[in-house]
Amino acid sequence: MLENPRNKQSQQNLLNEPSVHKYVKLGYHYMISNAMYVSLLPFIMALLKLFAYHHYDPITLASLTAFVASMATLYFALRPRQVYLLDFACYKPQPYLMCSGETFINQSMLTNSFSEETLGFQKKILEKSGYGPNTYVAETLLEVPMKQSIAGARKEMEMVVFGAIDELLAKTGVKVKDIGILVVNSSMFNPTPSLSAMVVNRYKLRGNILSYSLGGMGCSASLIAIDLAKRLLQNESNSYALVVSAESMTLNWYGGANRSMLITNCLFRLGAAASLLSNRTSDRRRSKYQLRHTVRTHKAADDEAYKCVFQQEDEEQKVGIALSRDLMAVAGEAIKTNMTMLGPLVLPFSEQVLFVANLVGRKMFQMKMTQYVPDFKLAFEHICIHAGGRGVLDKIKKNLALTQWHMEPSRMTLYRFGNTSSSSLWYELAYSEAKGRVKKGDRIWQIAFGSGFKCNSAVWCALKTVDSSKEKGNPWMDEIDEFPVHVPEVAPIVL
Repeated sequence: MLENPRNKQSQQNLLNEPSVHKYVKLGYHYMISNAMYVSLLPFIMALLKLFAYHHYDPITLASLTAFVASMATLYFALRPRQVYLLDFACYKPQPYLMCSGETFINQSMLTNSFSEETLGFQKKILEKSGYGPNTYVAETLLEVPMKQSIAGARKEMEMVVFGAIDELLAKTGVKVKDIGILVVNSSMFNPTPSLSAMVVNRYKLRGNILSYSLGGMGCSASLIAIDLAKRLLQNESNSYALVVSAESMTLNWYGGANRSMLITNCLFRLGAAASLLSNRTSDRRRSKYQLRHTVRTHKAADDEAYKCVFQQEDEEQKVGIALSRDLMAVAGEAIKTNMTMLGPLVLPFSEQVLFVANLVGRKMFQMKMTQYVPDFKLAFEHICIHAGGRGVLDKIKKNLALTQWHMEPSRMTLYRFGNTSSSSLWYELAYSEAKGRVKKGDRIWQIAFGSGFKCNSAVWCALKTVDSSKEKGNPWMDEIDEFPVHVPEVAPIVL
């Protein structure tokens, strides 16, 4: 098993460097990170001396006390409400919905939609996907012939969405009448009535609930939904927000020959996640996490980014989702922009100084030096990267100099559950919990990217140590000892 690096993470990273350099850098980080506290010492000493050598009359002291109290009251009254994550749940489909690579190819053959060439291409995609034999697909896609219908898609969504919500309500014990906000996201299936109306109808949620359905927002939609719920909670008093992330495969099977559209057939799998947020101060003690930051990046103003994941008809008027050859480059640029916005919020001051110094040297003084990539391992103990594909995970690992341990939740989610679209981040966090890795005070970074093109981040702080032995409803618990598994590296597929 890989060693848990959470304790003194930054020191451990530095200890792997050459002996002289590691101690210089370690001393630098300590000095810069604590510079503010050191600089405050003279000011504090001067204040203490001032109060020691001067005597103030009672009226002056009372006025000063009242002023400080009023300022403190005003601060606490006007500051945004804190948002907590009570808990979350991930849906684990029944075993009969498992679909190995061999089963997938056999089902594809039975549709009579594909030539030998296109079947061979899909087989190569599966071999290089990093998927294991036990991912899940919609029931309709396992039938012969496939029955693609709105009724089938509704049944699929009801199964995964209600399954995740039922598990969440059982874990938290929250009454449905106390839920004041509902956000449901599904990119490809948006029926009338909406999916949020479907949830309201099933659970008989109250009539004045703030209900939203987010459609067409891709694999990063879960964090968009979290951000929306956060903004709503900061303007509501004593409320709960239910956020549900899912995707439907039933109506989105592509039966043509366009290679860029065949990839989505091979990669998307069945899954859903539900999370319950609260702005009640009293809920802090029983919540798992506190939401610290959400950062959203949207690149659709650029035509290349806008069209790199695009639903359209092919030459035979068959509808599918086309993935552009520029997808990796676009994703890399979006992730880079998002991290640039996130960095000042989470990175230690020492890393920010190094980044700015490097930027000034390159841009202002035209110095020949490589761009400095901040060490995000100093800011987070756990990193959940959307399990969208093996290639993107490999690239992020390389660019951020992440360890196998950091990548393990994303890689194992990709292997066990596949790309479940926006819900994948929650399967990854559930993996870390099942492994017993989440400790009180740990910082978690969720980062997801998808059509639009968008990249979004959420930063959480663990309010308690998650005891894996007491976890109920975690989709990993009955098989967590089997992971991690080795997934051999392979060359990327060429369109």
